[in-house]
Amino acid sequence: MRARIYQPAKTAMSSGQGKTKYWVLEFAPTTPREVDPLMGWTSSADTQTQVRLKFDSKAAALDYAKEHGIEATVSEPHKRKPNIRARGYAENFAVDRKGAWTH
Repeated sequence: MRARIYQPAKTAMSSGQGKTKYWVLEFAPTTPREVDPLMGWTSSADTQTQVRLKFDSKAAALDYAKEHGIEATVSEPHKRKPNIRARGYAENFAVDRKGAWTH
């Protein structure tokens, strides 16, 4: 069995980092998906692709994979640079702005 261990990225709909603190072990599909001829739904007999295990650390996920004989590949997260401004959000509406007002 093959699996992938990664740390999820933040959602595009929020600026928070809430669901990015844990590590996920996700199994790779072993059989291809099939299209049902009557309904057109995509299905698979492989139920392992529905399993997503969450761990507090990368080491815990690797230990679990090693203990259960799972061949796992680790994808390191791409950390983004923090956007910290001296005056915060209020800087956008300051009356003493140095730059041109763009909107």
